[in-house]
Amino acid sequence: MEAININDYNNHKIKESEVIKRVLKGEKELYEILVKRNNQKLYRVIRSYLKDEAEIEDLMQNSYIKAFTKLYQFKLESSFSTWLIRIGINESLARIREKGKLYHLNEQTGNENKNSILEIPDDKQLNPQQTMIRQEAKQLLENAIDCLETKYKTVYILKELEDMSLKEIAIVLDLSLENVKIRLHRAKTMLKNNLYELSNDKNIFEFGYGRCDRITENVMKSI
Repeated sequence: MEAININDYNNHKIKESEVIKRVLKGEKELYEILVKRNNQKLYRVIRSYLKDEAEIEDLMQNSYIKAFTKLYQFKLESSFSTWLIRIGINESLARIREKGKLYHLNEQTGNENKNSILEIPDDKQLNPQQTMIRQEAKQLLENAIDCLETKYKTVYILKELEDMSLKEIAIVLDLSLENVKIRLHRAKTMLKNNLYELSNDKNIFEFGYGRCDRITENVMKSI
């Protein structure tokens, strides 16, 4: 059987179905490939429900572990990310119910800097001033998105930041296609004023390389 280099996890020539089949056959170390490929997407989805960073990372790990233990139930005709997102959303909603309150992400907590989700990869082509401007622009847009109700924010993030199709979003959120379209339109309308032009930058709500490695390591130790 051909060896798979885990360091090439972003090389999508390595088919997802092949990785899953081999994990199910006992090569559980290959699950790391699925974790690293989906860290950013899962983070953004859970981030649309919850704001506390430690809580988000905890739910990410729970989602990955649950997906691993239930991997034998996964049907290969759909994408692993779609299945994983459903698990992540269910974990988020369960956590919200446990705490006995809804998280309104537009509330001002006073510790935005402590819980900042922006971890911008180094770009040696940018000078310090350009880096500062880029970071401030991302923070401005992130704050604007945080002011959206969760039901609009989740659809917006999945479509505009993660490039998921409307059909995929309808499946993971258990909504009609028409409802997804309505929520996306309303989200864009709310952001339109002077911030919507900035929304083409898909690096906002960036998970960051350092945390990606930490989550991956914790998941692999737990399975």
